Amino acid sequence: MRVLTLIVFCLVLSACTTSRETNPQRTATEQLLLSTAVDHAVENIRLDIAPGAKVFVDSANFEGLDSRYAVGAIRDRILRLGGRIVSERAASDSVIEIRSGALSADQSKTLLGIPAFDVPIPLAKEVSIPDISLFKKSLRQGVAKLAATIYRTADGALIDSTGPQYGFSHSTDYVVLFLFSWSTDDLKPEEANQPLKVEGPDLGKIKLGNGNDSESPSP
Repeated sequence: MRVLTLIVFCLVLSACTTSRETNPQRTATEQLLLSTAVDHAVENIRLDIAPGAKVFVDSANFEGLDSRYAVGAIRDRILRLGGRIVSERAASDSVIEIRSGALSADQSKTLLGIPAFDVPIPLAKEVSIPDISLFKKSLRQGVAKLAATIYRTADGALIDSTGPQYGFSHSTDYVVLFLFSWSTDDLKPEEANQPLKVEGPDLGKIKLGNGNDSESPSP
């Protein structure tokens, strides 16, 4: 155990670490995960809207994180499908009721190695030792489940219904052999054709293929 602790301390002391903090309560990555998942779900929405029909969007049953963005994205989709949005139900030809079944983010982690642990120090507080990763995968996934129903304003008769539409997004971090790390995500589609970058000691950046990349701490 003493030898293992000494090795861990040597690894910690020989590596440099870059940490980032966010001033707002929520990180930009979390917000991008949710909004990107919403974008993907909204693109799947198909409704039978007559060209130029006056539509009132009923969002009373729509709840969830970043719900305003989601409602705005659905309204944009309705306009692109040919509808004309009105602000009063009485002035509409039809009503589109929208709802959310899920609008949040999940996390999962796979680790092959030694998990993080605390080392007691006499007459001092415990020292936290980070995990020693032969391989680690940390996945953050945005999930959106949306649905919409359109009916006639005059008599409430059903015109069309989308059923549940799903959207997903991800941000994934990898670590191999303690030191090599890289990230992939689908949050910045304009960078989809940029080469994936791997950081390693004195090896520079190695091109592995296509994918989004983000900055990772390097030793």
